[in-house]
Amino acid sequence: MPPSSPLIGRRQLLISAAATFALSAAAAAARTVEGDVPWRPFAASPPEPGWTGDWRFLTADEARAVGAVAECLIPADELSVSGKEAGCAEFIDGQLAGSYGDSAKLYRSGPFKDGTPEQGDQYPWTPRERYRLGLASLSEYCRKTHGAAFADLDAATRTSILQGLESGEIALSPVPSKAFFTQLLTNVMEGFFADPLYGGNRDMASWRMIGFPGARYDYRPYLLQYNTKLDLEPVSLAGRAAWSVGGGK
Repeated sequence: MPPSSPLIGRRQLLISAAATFALSAAAAAARTVEGDVPWRPFAASPPEPGWTGDWRFLTADEARAVGAVAECLIPADELSVSGKEAGCAEFIDGQLAGSYGDSAKLYRSGPFKDGTPEQGDQYPWTPRERYRLGLASLSEYCRKTHGAAFADLDAATRTSILQGLESGEIALSPVPSKAFFTQLLTNVMEGFFADPLYGGNRDMASWRMIGFPGARYDYRPYLLQYNTKLDLEPVSLAGRAAWSVGGGK
């Protein structure tokens, strides 16, 4: 891939996300909902909070770096905003501050050794540790090689650095550069396409881009509208005010 080209094209991003993107969710207690709206979303199992207005895990410098990475991986174009503008850094911060960050639902004991490609990496670090160690090593590389923080470099230099991480030509320590790049790319894609409830996909920009209607609960008015572009307003898991107890119309 030439240095002047985007690290990942919009079409490639959508294909990759459709094939591999999945967000883990906490098991929710079963509950019967009877009658019509209004009803109270998440009364049985509220989700972990996403963006609360303050960085919960990332430092200010780390957040700038992650935002710059997101902007480089998903640049703004005629189709949508950039990953940074969509709130990918805020999404990642919320995930790292929650149970995902410390691998609460994964087996965490050894032995640790290289696995097969099908198994994925078998490194001992949690996502929190990967980000803290990886961002520190990335910062050290950028300052030694380019004399500035990653977020302060021009777009072409940032792209070249990320390509070096992806290929392994740029070495980070202790987290391998390829593993760190994969972590960044995966989480940025998740933040770009996730429900806005979790801090990313600001204004449902990616859903509007691909025509995804979101968490609508009733499609009956559209069942017989074949081969028609509906342009439905996307709906977040948070619902709408009219769907909640005491909500408006």
